[in-house]
Amino acid sequence: MEKYTIQDFNRLFPDDDTCLEWLRKKLYPGKIFCPDCKKPTKFYRIKGRKVYGCDLCGHQLSPTANTIFDHSPTPLKLWFYAIYLMSSTRCGISAKQLQRELGVTYKTAWRMFHQIRSMLGNGSGLLSGEVEMDETYFGSRKPGKRGRGAAGKTSVFGMVQRKGNVKAIVTGDLKRTTLYPIVKEHILPKSMIYTDEYYAYRGLPQEGYGHKRVRHAAKIYVSGDVHTNTIEGFWSLLKGGISGVYKAVGKEYLQNYVNEYAFRYNHRKDEIPMFITILDRIRSQQC
Repeated sequence: MEKYTIQDFNRLFPDDDTCLEWLRKKLYPGKIFCPDCKKPTKFYRIKGRKVYGCDLCGHQLSPTANTIFDHSPTPLKLWFYAIYLMSSTRCGISAKQLQRELGVTYKTAWRMFHQIRSMLGNGSGLLSGEVEMDETYFGSRKPGKRGRGAAGKTSVFGMVQRKGNVKAIVTGDLKRTTLYPIVKEHILPKSMIYTDEYYAYRGLPQEGYGHKRVRHAAKIYVSGDVHTNTIEGFWSLLKGGISGVYKAVGKEYLQNYVNEYAFRYNHRKDEIPMFITILDRIRSQQC
């Protein structure tokens, strides 16, 4: 991956005006369709304001509208810097550290991270070929049963294509009726799926998939090409990152954090910097 330094960031985004112009070109690369004129036309920057005006009728448009920056009093340069900081570490940074770096309140820092993570969803690409599946759990340690069926835990179901991408989804349970619709949505039929012995996976051949199981209960973790080491490696990155950086994550926000680590994993081999990749995810809800 190409190295992207703080000097590169400051050179390309020295101030708010530069960030706003970048955003305008990103969302409206050509002429803008004016809702008042009903014509495609050029817009000019209105001095002293973060809006652009129509050449023909003066209708004003803000590039931040309907984006993660909408109605935020935080300067755009700080938003872009938050994305840069988030992209510059392998395991992410906490909202507390962002608060110190930007000089904003903790509430503002947390909201900024939440908004940025909202752009890092699983994407639409399907997995195929050799795919590993497994599940893991998040939650505080409690006395009693561990693993599947433990009380107070939140389950996360994961699928990873060998030498490819990962998809991880927070689920309410791990029943067959819950998992199979997810499998059908994200994995192409006729793919070979590798799992452990969990009973819910036994019906995969009837759904049009190849299926091989590794016998973890018998202390067998690799048998030829049959293993789940790839998805377990992702779980290790995810759990290590969340416990080391964020300490604890509420169930209602866990999917956003899972998405962040899946996004990092899926773009680990990109030639372009992670910062540029995340910036490219910025969209207007009206685009």
